[in-house]
Amino acid sequence: MGSGPLPGAPDRSTTLVEGPWTHRIVRANGIAQHVAEMGTGPLVLLIHGFPQFWWAWQHQLVDLADAGYRAVAVDLRGYGASDKPPRGYDAPTLAADLAALVTSLGESEAMVVGSDVGGTLVWTMAACHPQVVRSAVVLGAAHPLRWRSEIRPGAGPAQRRASGYVLRTFQVPRRAENLLSRDSRWVRELFDRWTGPRWRGTPSYVADVERYARAMRIHPVAFCAAEHFRWTVRSLVRPDGRRYAEAMRTPITAPVLQLHGDFDTSVLPATAAGSGKYVTGRYEWNVLDGIGHFPHDEAPELVSGELIRWAKTT
Repeated sequence: MGSGPLPGAPDRSTTLVEGPWTHRIVRANGIAQHVAEMGTGPLVLLIHGFPQFWWAWQHQLVDLADAGYRAVAVDLRGYGASDKPPRGYDAPTLAADLAALVTSLGESEAMVVGSDVGGTLVWTMAACHPQVVRSAVVLGAAHPLRWRSEIRPGAGPAQRRASGYVLRTFQVPRRAENLLSRDSRWVRELFDRWTGPRWRGTPSYVADVERYARAMRIHPVAFCAAEHFRWTVRSLVRPDGRRYAEAMRTPITAPVLQLHGDFDTSVLPATAAGSGKYVTGRYEWNVLDGIGHFPHDEAPELVSGELIRWAKTT
């Protein structure tokens, strides 16, 4: 996990942003998971991706609570104020963390909402832990088997190029950790590359991207984030990766809403669009005009409206 934090590196307290929500620690699946919680009613679990933390759902926490829902935004294992053990960053373990969190919150099921890596984990929860998934919303993430099919040799080169940070940068020892922990430049570069024109360059964009970059410099978040992407690629040819692929062939019976920006250059719309083949329950695919990889940041009112609509109709 590296030699320790760099001088001047922030600590986990930098992610405990004050607001109308309540911060607390919930033990689930053997680790302490930090959540920001607001409202009462049916549970909506909000799961961030890379390179973010619970703050990604700041707008949706308020909007869902106002609409009569119990909104809970979690820091994934290895991020923010959650525990950061040296292992457990494979998708099955991360999904098990979240399934256990639902029950540790005193609920039997939830509408689970995820972006980027969080979206991958929503797909995984829906296939492997269907009992806790009342319904699902996925933003900026293809079904894992769909993503695999588009990066394999013989597929078109577009998604492989878009996933270069996963396939190359994260596979070089210490490369990603150094980029993430030294300063904010790589995180800013990723956001500049992946976002649509509506949000990019606005005052909220500048402030939020800096907040995300600072959270990635908490030791050892960079290592933890890198471990997931290393597992994603290296498991492709290992028995654990084959077991995961087999599990992900399980038909998803929960209702699934998939929101995807037409400017997403990380997970291409053409890649994500084929995900519905794995859903046997109700399924909706909505393309968001002028939006990139982070719809909940880029068009928060639109996304909140879609989440509330989906919660009410499922």
